[in-house]
Amino acid sequence: MCGGRAERGEAAFAAPRVAEGDAVDPVTLTSVDSVEITTLIDNSFDGLLPSQAGVTRPFFQVGEVSSPFFEGGRTGASLLAEHGFSAIVEVQHGPSRSTVLFDTGASPDGMATNAERLGVSFDDLRAAVLSHGHTDHVGGFDGLLRLRRRHALPLTVHPAAWTRRRFALPGRDPIELPTLSPSALRQEGFELIERRQPSLLLDGSVLITGEIDRTTEFERGMPSVHQAWNGHGWQHDPLVIDDQALVVDLAGKGLVIVTGCGHAGVVNIVRHAMRLTGVSRLCAVIGGFHLGGPAFEPIIEPTINALREFSPELLVSGHCTGWRAQHAFAGALSEAWVPSSSGSSYRLNAA
Repeated sequence: MCGGRAERGEAAFAAPRVAEGDAVDPVTLTSVDSVEITTLIDNSFDGLLPSQAGVTRPFFQVGEVSSPFFEGGRTGASLLAEHGFSAIVEVQHGPSRSTVLFDTGASPDGMATNAERLGVSFDDLRAAVLSHGHTDHVGGFDGLLRLRRRHALPLTVHPAAWTRRRFALPGRDPIELPTLSPSALRQEGFELIERRQPSLLLDGSVLITGEIDRTTEFERGMPSVHQAWNGHGWQHDPLVIDDQALVVDLAGKGLVIVTGCGHAGVVNIVRHAMRLTGVSRLCAVIGGFHLGGPAFEPIIEPTINALREFSPELLVSGHCTGWRAQHAFAGALSEAWVPSSSGSSYRLNAA
């Protein structure tokens, strides 16, 4: 159910607004003083990763849980990892701090469990964004509703995120992915903002890219086994057209970009963000780069070569990036690359 009048007013304040101008014109994105991205859930958790400058890692024991098999009936709890992604992004502009949730992970309660164990509160959350409609990014709404005490939360989503999709793998029955229900979300108080074009959130300090231009020669999208229902039958869905990213302009440092799976191609995403904002400097890229598996491993090298030219300060390739690409990034961009892990926080400050 929707909240009261004050909650609706706050939701309207935080809701996206149309980014003025055509896509070819720079979007006026307010630069921020700092940005902190915490990966609430990712494909791995390493509780022995050390913290370093700008990167905070949780220890392997994060709180306690009940268990009758230990003295005192309690044992240490770790963080969860799953094939999914969720991050909370906090931006600071002057005295103002605002947070937005980017994706919700795969399982109904994985993201929320980690948030509880990390002490992350959703009470001050201003908005939520879905990078695309695949179930490993949209599965955690049950947990979000359990922890969030106020409703009327704006949810920015591409209209194609509700598309039915499946994997038709050779030699086995097709696997249809669960499809998110817009009516169920509305019933729970989410204010759906469906946009193909760029949108500005949090008083103009956060940009959601909308559909991303595909300009590289090597980032060609999903293989033929990935299919979508067009209303009459299943067809190859190479583009995952609902794929979008979150962009922040860190004053004096350049763009900070958070991706979900990066189905549009991480290089395409960076180029598109630069074109939209008119900012030619890249500070950081965090999220999934979708370079795992035989269909994508051939483009690891050109992806690395292109990203090297941007000279990012921080590169956190998580989720669906794949182990071969992780090793390649660690070797080729060793000064910028750091391993991803559930619960890690990455703080970047303006120059």
